[in-house]
Amino acid sequence: MKRRLVAMAAVAALCVGCGTSAPPMFLTVLTGNTSGVYYPLGVALSQIFRPVIPEATLSVQSTAASAENLRLLEAERGELAFALGDVVADAWEGSVDAGFTEPLGKIRAVGAIYPNYIQIVASADAGVSTLADLRGKRISVGAPGSGTELNARAITRAAGLSYDDFSKVEYLSFSESVELIKNRQLDITLQSAGLGVASLRDLAASVPIVVIPIPADVVRNVGREVYQPGVIPAGTYDGQTDDVETASIRNILVTHDNVPEDVVYRMTTALFEHLDELAAAHAAASQISRDDAVTSLPIPLHPGAAAYYREVGLIE
Repeated sequence: MKRRLVAMAAVAALCVGCGTSAPPMFLTVLTGNTSGVYYPLGVALSQIFRPVIPEATLSVQSTAASAENLRLLEAERGELAFALGDVVADAWEGSVDAGFTEPLGKIRAVGAIYPNYIQIVASADAGVSTLADLRGKRISVGAPGSGTELNARAITRAAGLSYDDFSKVEYLSFSESVELIKNRQLDITLQSAGLGVASLRDLAASVPIVVIPIPADVVRNVGREVYQPGVIPAGTYDGQTDDVETASIRNILVTHDNVPEDVVYRMTTALFEHLDELAAAHAAASQISRDDAVTSLPIPLHPGAAAYYREVGLIE
């Protein structure tokens, strides 16, 4: 009997915790419109993360992009998000003009990635070749509250324009904007995205286009360091025969402070060990450089990301 009791005790000890298990881990990547750059890169990242974070259930969510992504992170309804640098700064500071009534204190940086280019594209028959020509035209400035729409406000203001100067202002996704231009219901779309964004390639393949330059003095007039002069190289889109001046803004991968440190470390490591796979998913990712990842970040690094950057000698 004593031996039986000892054996039963041993089995009981082995079964302590048998009825419990660790809560499931979800890793949702927040992106943007499916015709933009964030979405295909988000899909590629989820595939890269799957073998290195096998305990997580991975998903990719299409959203209205930067501003919505940051609000979702703050509410812990996502674990990794793409966002424009200026929107990240506005969210951290709590800019009412940008739609953030209070600071988002939970967001943390994983690293700076490729730059967005503010691309103002008109149908060739709209008679537009300069920013001044935008007056009286029909324009889409991006989804409401999106990073694109915030960029549109900043650039039009810096150029001495306001939304009142347009005959019609639409707040539409990239793909919706393109469809309305194809149907002659809009003249212009402003899209803040990586070079070669699918929506504008589709537009240029369908109708003759003009890419409107944003001169360097207008970029300086924005008055924010995150806006830098950039160039859309000739041949980026069908019919674009010349380089076009524009504004560029660095994108940032963002997480929140309750994502475990080891998970963020593995995400950060996998990101930079698989840049070739990201570039295969979209050419914009070819501009991601580990050396630039911690440059001019407007929010603190997540400790997991910081551990990786210390390991590779980018921070002390």
